[in-house]
Amino acid sequence: MSGLVGALGEAWSEIRHHKLRVLLSLIGIAVSVAAITAVVALSEYQQQQMAEQSDRFGGRPATLQFTANSSDGAPMDWEAFGAHVDRVAERYEFSHLTRLVDPVMLPLQTPEQVRQVPTRLVDPAYPVIHRTPLLEGRWFTAADVELASPPVVITEALWDVYGRPDLGTGFALQVGGDAGGTYTVVGVTPREYTGDEDKHLTMLYEDYTAQNGILPPDMAIMWETWVPEEMAAEIGPVLAADLRAGLDAGVEVMVSRTDWASRPDQAQYAQTFELVTGGIAGLVLLLGGLGLVNIQLVAMRQRIREIGVRRSFGATGSRIFSSVMLESVVATAVAGVVGIAIAVAVLKAPFVLEMFQGMQDVPPFPMRAALTGLVAAVAIGALAGFIPALVAVRSNVIDALRF
Repeated sequence: MSGLVGALGEAWSEIRHHKLRVLLSLIGIAVSVAAITAVVALSEYQQQQMAEQSDRFGGRPATLQFTANSSDGAPMDWEAFGAHVDRVAERYEFSHLTRLVDPVMLPLQTPEQVRQVPTRLVDPAYPVIHRTPLLEGRWFTAADVELASPPVVITEALWDVYGRPDLGTGFALQVGGDAGGTYTVVGVTPREYTGDEDKHLTMLYEDYTAQNGILPPDMAIMWETWVPEEMAAEIGPVLAADLRAGLDAGVEVMVSRTDWASRPDQAQYAQTFELVTGGIAGLVLLLGGLGLVNIQLVAMRQRIREIGVRRSFGATGSRIFSSVMLESVVATAVAGVVGIAIAVAVLKAPFVLEMFQGMQDVPPFPMRAALTGLVAAVAIGALAGFIPALVAVRSNVIDALRF
């Protein structure tokens, strides 16, 4: 142990003595380590963004969706089936359960005209299950069902039609049709992408039916529930059996998973991205290591006399080998720490977060990325120091002293 500590001390002293040479040789290593670390961290960011985008469409892992239809073509009695769903859900004690009807077309009075606007009918659990972000305001709560003026959430494009008024001033919409009335805007969802002009309403299912809204005959009600991922495979078949029990023979019940975690292609895409970009960064690091080998070989030729003096005073070949190799390892480890610091600073920059617009839960800088960068730096240092260390060990003492 003391020999290793002594070798490390000698390596650090040698690095401090040749600051300029070490600095020039390790710039490429630091940049390459920063690139590898950033690639791993950006892969985490990308996976998080992909997961959140998938959650908005298919729900969080694991989301079960179920509905029913009449196999004989008769209209579904949604009120009776809804009561049946409530009884089954009460036994399961679901923490998040929502109805979903999308879209119902409703006439909306805008500043220019009355236009038909697609409307999504949901329960308060919907934005939680689908991780739906907000640009302004808030989402629904259970207490909203009791409000005199029913709440709605609108898209940013529809908000622009009204001139983006302050939601705190009581901004309300005039909706016509069977569910006509005044609806208070409590939240605005942001655009999904640049140029998104989707003008959409989201309102509570209870508010729609309370305003005497009757679902069109061709519309179906779907239910979604968010269950623990490790239990989804067990709950799904049992839930389907319980929902089918006690129904008429002409009613068919469908239960399926809609979340991204049930589709392995999403994770494979992220892994492919990380492998390709990480391979490119690794190639850059390898090229930097080859440049370091050349610099170390040239420097070793200039230190042959020093090596001869140390050998003449009793330094063993293993001590010479370890000290020369550790010089390279310590130097690249320092460069690795610098590269990791650069990657952390870059990833905290605002322009990086702008690349992942809409991401709600920004993951912390992953330790996996830092460890990957540091291990890569140490490995390339050992590779770059091996050949110069062999040259130092094989040098003849007498010839070295004559040099």
